[in-house]
Amino acid sequence: MPVYVTSDVVIPDSELNLSFMRSGGPGGQNVNKVSSAVQLRWDLAASAQLTPPVKSRLRGLAGHRLTDEGAILIAARTQRSQEQNRRDAEGRLAELIRAALVEPKKRFATKPSRAARQRRVDTKTKRGSSKKLRGRPNIDD
Repeated sequence: MPVYVTSDVVIPDSELNLSFMRSGGPGGQNVNKVSSAVQLRWDLAASAQLTPPVKSRLRGLAGHRLTDEGAILIAARTQRSQEQNRRDAEGRLAELIRAALVEPKKRFATKPSRAARQRRVDTKTKRGSSKKLRGRPNIDD
């Protein structure tokens, strides 16, 4: 089943590589018999579904999940069944891609207003004069 990120971005099953392994932790004898943990691998570099700017944002968002070969690796082992872990891993991949699709707002450099600059200078002057009062009194005065 392909991963539906948005209405126009769909990751086909052919690009996803799923491997199953035994999950650790408590669970009794069942843990040693059933391979319920899922490791989802998606080759970001080879995928033609995303534009280069989205891919570069996704590389930044993936963090430690990005391998040296340019693949995103997601491990899911929180659920008890293999199918639930698979859906969890695919959902996390979709969330990651959705976050990368949002283009960050462009920041514009601004200058402080004249009144703000004046307030800053007045505050500094006031602070300096109150600090000057803490010193030893001048004998000449």
